[in-house]
Amino acid sequence: MTQAIIMLTRHDVTVPDALEVFHELKGTGITNIGFKDIGLSGEESGRLVSALKEQNMHVYFEIVSSDEHGTVQSAKAAAKLGVEYIIGGRYYKAVHHIAAVHNIAYYPYVGRIVGHPCVLEGSIELITAGARECELLGVDGLNLLAYRYNGDTAALLRCMIDAVSIPMIIAGGVDSIMRIRSLVRLHISAFTIGTALFEKSLLPGLSFQEQVRSVLREVDSR
Repeated sequence: MTQAIIMLTRHDVTVPDALEVFHELKGTGITNIGFKDIGLSGEESGRLVSALKEQNMHVYFEIVSSDEHGTVQSAKAAAKLGVEYIIGGRYYKAVHHIAAVHNIAYYPYVGRIVGHPCVLEGSIELITAGARECELLGVDGLNLLAYRYNGDTAALLRCMIDAVSIPMIIAGGVDSIMRIRSLVRLHISAFTIGTALFEKSLLPGLSFQEQVRSVLREVDSR
């Protein structure tokens, strides 16, 4: 079944009141929560993760740093926080090692990631080749910016499904019920969603909490 990962982020930055937002969402039925490596201090991130763990949430830490030093430092921070998943960031052997030592599932980006908010570039052939290489290196899964791809998203998704057998998280640009249903039909392992919820654009007129419930209904009913 496809999983929804509710991101406490907006435009690729963790919202400053992430902890308060989480408390507002506790009654919605969420089980998967994520945030990014920018937007909160280390102390604030620690308080957030402690609160998430108290509620038995599965915690995803997304790296948006692009250089090796920043990515490794973020991975070290994730290990110190005790999250279950590191997603995003380019693949680096050092990050893979940190994740393995601390029993953290590792889902790096594939393809050429540029800008902030991040955009995916490159041919489908190069992206799928990179995905196969990551699979051979033993990562737990992949983080794919399918809806931020500057090419044919539908073709990219089809080719990625054929290219690898490890799970994929679709990150960024999941901003409509139609896209959620498409990912569910494709049996994608999971997707992240944040900005569309905070901007209440998924289903205009509904509250933030109802936006989240609508996402959960879509994945639970399929």
